Amino acid sequence: MQVHPEVASALAAGRPVVALESTIISHGLPRPANLDIAREIEQAVRDSGAVPATIAVVDGRPRVGLDDEALRVIAASDDVVKVSVRDLATIAARKGNGATTVASTAHLAARAGIAVFATGGLGGVHRQARESWDESADLGTLSRTPITVVCAGVKSILDVAATLERLETLNVGVLGYRTDAFPGFYLADSGHRLDWRVDSAAEVAAVMRARTELGTDRFGLIVANPIPAADELDRQLHDRTLAAGLTALSRGGVTGKQVTPFLLEFFHRETEGASLRANVRLVLNNARVAAEIAVAYAASAAG
Repeated sequence: MQVHPEVASALAAGRPVVALESTIISHGLPRPANLDIAREIEQAVRDSGAVPATIAVVDGRPRVGLDDEALRVIAASDDVVKVSVRDLATIAARKGNGATTVASTAHLAARAGIAVFATGGLGGVHRQARESWDESADLGTLSRTPITVVCAGVKSILDVAATLERLETLNVGVLGYRTDAFPGFYLADSGHRLDWRVDSAAEVAAVMRARTELGTDRFGLIVANPIPAADELDRQLHDRTLAAGLTALSRGGVTGKQVTPFLLEFFHRETEGASLRANVRLVLNNARVAAEIAVAYAASAAG
């Protein structure tokens, strides 16, 4: 694993660092805008006082923090594959290029000593999981990875209630950031209540410190940060598009790994890009909040 010198220096000095995933760059955003948006996300972290560490696999080497050349490879190359934890060794052995999911980003970030990670939405339990057993590796990975993940909840295309139940079973804590509701990605409120609310980065940092003292930091911690109201997708448009997308999914016989990209592309097309704009805004917001948490956590450690 190669850690970028700026990231390594910050970690050694106890300065705040925020990990960022790369799947959104390679598979979640259209070219060529994806490269500029990736830079915007990193800049949002910097503007809030932390060092960004975008994670990916380049030429078989897992990298924690990308230089501009590596960022271009992930954004523009046609051979970049989506890589979860189970795929890391294979892509490394084959000297390939891989964009890291939430699971593999969390795994590599924790190995590098990074405590805070920003993403868009967490993976979860899929609809009809009773028949398909389709559940994101994000959940299992967070059950054994010491990292705090700032996300806008889970995508509404998933089974939100089942996902929250699984997180409870796996001992993954969930904090609502300035909200009592679990966010629904494009929507600020998924309709599900949360047990715990925090209203500042300092409160999150205090929870992180307490986890270390109590030995519960080997599990992940989710900070559920809702999309800002001004950037939220119109709820009627969202519900109409979701219903149509699920119907198209069933008719097309789409299953497994193709479900999420199929539905996200369906949303993008049917909302005429509104869902994509919401996606970008919520990721930028999460990056800022994650940086504020990393700054507060570093300050508490120094104190």
